[in-house]
Amino acid sequence: MQEASFSNLIRTIFYIMMFYYVFKFLARIFLPILVKKAVEKAGENFQQQQQYAQESTWKRASNNDEIIYKETKSKNPRETKKVGDYVDYEEID
Repeated sequence: MQEASFSNLIRTIFYIMMFYYVFKFLARIFLPILVKKAVEKAGENFQQQQQYAQESTWKRASNNDEIIYKETKSKNPRETKKVGDYVDYEEID
């Protein structure tokens, strides 16, 4: 069984610091590249979804020659939600 020594503690701290700075250096180099690729991929997916939505809208519009008009105004206005009775308080001197 090995015992912990001061030199092994210093070596471990050195390895942790070295790993931290190497990781930080590599992140500064490669992280912007990875983020740029992720943004480009998201933009491509967005464009594909927009094209699909436009194509499906054009197909529906070309298939139906009818115009459907829905009147949004109803004859009875919506009732407001009644929570409770209103009580008026007066100050007493």
